[in-house]
Amino acid sequence: MAYSARILPNYTYEDYLQWEGRWEILEGIPHAKSPMPSPRHQEIAGKVHALFLAAVEAAACDCKVYQPIDLKISEHTIVNPDLLIVCQPIEKSYLDFPPALVAEILSPATRLKDRHNKFDLYERFGIPYYLILDPDAETIEVFQLQTDDRYRLLEETPVFEWKEGCRITVSLDDIWR
Repeated sequence: MAYSARILPNYTYEDYLQWEGRWEILEGIPHAKSPMPSPRHQEIAGKVHALFLAAVEAAACDCKVYQPIDLKISEHTIVNPDLLIVCQPIEKSYLDFPPALVAEILSPATRLKDRHNKFDLYERFGIPYYLILDPDAETIEVFQLQTDDRYRLLEETPVFEWKEGCRITVSLDDIWR
């Protein structure tokens, strides 16, 4: 039986810079980020941003809370998490080191990608916390990177600690109200 090779595109950050619209590249494969997120998604994103921003400011951390910015994991993988917390200066027009936390809000179009592809990417990139918010089920899963470089689902929302003196507590249940 003959075997035919699968030929897939392999796009880079330089290609990404030329495109119009909203895109991500996962291991060389482009993924359109349209249509725009639903009003419910945007409402949740705003609440999560406000909760983390208030907590970070109250703790007087040097961390910053961002809504989607380019996270360049490699030359062939650029993603835009719904929320990022970064505790180091960003020197470039994109983030190219692991943020302290990323959050993704599930939608019908992103559910599988967020739970599988991005889960693996974020785990391999060494992001300490990954939050998955499910608006349909009104649930939040908090994964913490362990010493074996694998995520573990936490039973309760932790006190987030990213660096010496930066400890915050956030009541995430408030976002569903």
